[in-house]
Amino acid sequence: MTSVDFTPLGLMVGHATDREGGTGVTVIRHARDRWRGGHCIVGRATGTRELNALTPTSLADRVDAVMLTGGSAYGLDGAAGVMRWMEEHKRGHPMADFVVPIVPAAVIFDLLPFGRPDARPTPDMAYAACDTAQAVGIQEGSVGAGTGATVGKVGGRDGAMKGGVGCWFEEADELMVGAVAVVNAFGDVRDGQGNIIAGARGSDGRFIDSARILADAPPSPPARPATTETPVSGNTTLAVVATNAALSRSAVSELAQAASAALYRRITPAGTSFDGDIVFALCRHEGLNRPLVQVEALAVRTLEVAIERAVRLA
Repeated sequence: MTSVDFTPLGLMVGHATDREGGTGVTVIRHARDRWRGGHCIVGRATGTRELNALTPTSLADRVDAVMLTGGSAYGLDGAAGVMRWMEEHKRGHPMADFVVPIVPAAVIFDLLPFGRPDARPTPDMAYAACDTAQAVGIQEGSVGAGTGATVGKVGGRDGAMKGGVGCWFEEADELMVGAVAVVNAFGDVRDGQGNIIAGARGSDGRFIDSARILADAPPSPPARPATTETPVSGNTTLAVVATNAALSRSAVSELAQAASAALYRRITPAGTSFDGDIVFALCRHEGLNRPLVQVEALAVRTLEVAIERAVRLA
C-alpha cells in the first residue's frame, strides 16, 4: 500500500515496540512548532492524561505532543519520557526560564490476549519514539501502540483478529489533514463499501457480524466478566487528526467531535461501554483560513482510511 508522507503538514510520528511483551507506544508531534488541540471522548472506558489541557478554558493554549500507548493505565507513565525529550529541546509552555511540555495521552488495553500482562511501555521507550519520529516512511500495522491491538472480540479471543496503527493524508485546495489511528476495537472494521474486513470470526472462520450478534442475541452479561477469556476485555480506538487550518480553541474541539463520525462508519459497534475511544484534533494557531465544515469533512474521510489501513497492514 502507498506510504504516507506528512511532511507538508509538519506532522511526525514515532514508535517504540516491545515485540516480546506485545505492547508499545506511539508519539505524534510537530516537526518544529506546537499545535492547538482539542479532543472528543467517544467510548466509556478511557485511560487518559492531561485531557484538561485540551479544553477551551485551559491556561496553556498548546500541545507539544500526543502519546498513544499500550499497557493500559500503566502505560501513561511513558509520558515522562516524552516530556523529557521536549524539555531537552526547550519545547513547552514557557515558565520563566524553563518550560512545561503539554503532552496529552491515552491508552489501549493490550495486556491480553496477545500481550504479556507485566509488559508496559516505559518512559525510555516513549523518549525513543519521540526522538525517532518522522514525517515519511512511517511504519504502520502491528507496531508502536498497535503492537498488541486486536479487533472483533464479541466471539472471544480465538475469534479475534489483529489490529494496529494506520495513517493517512488528504489534501484539498491547500487544506491538509493527516490522521493516525490505533485500532484495538471491540467491534468489527469495515471498508468504504460496508464490508467487514477484520473482526470477530466464528468456528468456520467467517465473520459473524458483531453488531448483529449484540443486537439480536448478545453473549451472557459482559458487564461483569467472569474470566480473562471474556470477549469484552481490552478495547479502544485512539485517533489523532491534524490540519494546517487555523482554528479557534472551540473549533478544534468541534473538529475532534466531527471526526469521530469515522469511527462509527468504519467500526461496528464503536464507542461502547467496553471501549475507551478518543479522538484528538490538532491545528495551527495561525495560517490557512477554511470553513470548519470543510475541515471536518476532510478529517472524517482521512480518518476513515487510517482506520482501514490499521487492520489491512496489521
